[in-house]
Amino acid sequence: MTPDQVRLVQESFAKVTPIADQAASMFCERLFEIAPQVRAMFPPDMAEQQRKLMATLTIVVNGLRGRRGTAVDAGAGPRQGMERGGCRRVDGSVRDVSGFMINQAWGRPQAAE
Repeated sequence: MTPDQVRLVQESFAKVTPIADQAASMFCERLFEIAPQVRAMFPPDMAEQQRKLMATLTIVVNGLRGRRGTAVDAGAGPRQGMERGGCRRVDGSVRDVSGFMINQAWGRPQAAE
């Protein structure tokens, strides 16, 4: 990621922070809407899972800069997590949900698929 991309992600995420609970809920609702087969992978009560999602995203977004303030190479290092079957199955769905949420945040409604 370039320094500009990092800045944009961090600025955008800062706007989500005040509505973290609502954002996590929207994310999960949309994920289960477009990929209902993954619902069984999650507990019935999603409150704790949603808190973990936002905590993890906070760590990731805050860690987009390297130790010396340089942008992190998103392609560097092992991709073990993404190579696991479960991640591979939901990866496209998560991308779709992320795009949907970004469009919602910027006032560009997107029709459900």
